[in-house]
Amino acid sequence: MEVSSVTFEVREQLLSSNNEFRKLVEEHTQYSQRLESLCQKRFLSSDEQMEEVRLKKLKLRLKDQMESIEQQFRRTRQIA
Repeated sequence: MEVSSVTFEVREQLLSSNNEFRKLVEEHTQYSQRLESLCQKRFLSSDEQMEEVRLKKLKLRLKDQMESIEQQFRRTRQIA
């Protein structure tokens, strides 16, 4: 089985069974959408620039948390 398909399966299982993981994914998606809307602007105000940096940091934190949950899930399931 390919690594990416294993990762996809793990994420799908977590989305359907783990409320915390699902919440993190939803937040990550919201931040991504907001960042995308900021990127559409030709120029950003200083407040928007600060928001962009803040959102990027939040997204990274969420990604780290999601990866941690995935690793725990793999360890309990003995998935590579």
